[in-house]
Amino acid sequence: MAHIIRPPVPDDARAMARVHVDTWRETYRGLMPDDLLDDPELIERRSQMWTNVITEADPHKYACAVAESDGRIVGIAMAGPPEADGGAEDRHLYVLYTYRSIHGSGAGQELLDAVLDPSLTTALWVADPNPRAQAFYIKNGFVADGTIKTDDYDGVREVRMVRA
Repeated sequence: MAHIIRPPVPDDARAMARVHVDTWRETYRGLMPDDLLDDPELIERRSQMWTNVITEADPHKYACAVAESDGRIVGIAMAGPPEADGGAEDRHLYVLYTYRSIHGSGAGQELLDAVLDPSLTTALWVADPNPRAQAFYIKNGFVADGTIKTDDYDGVREVRMVRA
């Protein structure tokens, strides 16, 4: 499946929200509560989030990218400043999602490369269990640092991974 990687524009926010919610449903069903995943307002909340990110976030601090195939957004990524309670990393990967149907196409790798500078120490949280995503991050030089948390919002157990 051919795709292009590009920065998002404000008109992409709704499609980015759709990818965000759909991929959560594909990936986290059974890990996140069904009432959260099936919330009819979830798309609208994610759409507003992406509108805010695209239109208001400082582009010197945040990097966003979308993967587009046949005029349809099929993947999203966002990196930015480290979390307030994070470690000594320079950057944090907040979002990297692609539809399951394009796993293995290279889109995830290209999205990661589009939003991260490999010379900067970067951290991320990955759901546990999520062996496919964890293997992808390990392939890209990320290592679990032993920090584990359960997200207050969705109840998902997450492992912190860092790439020096």
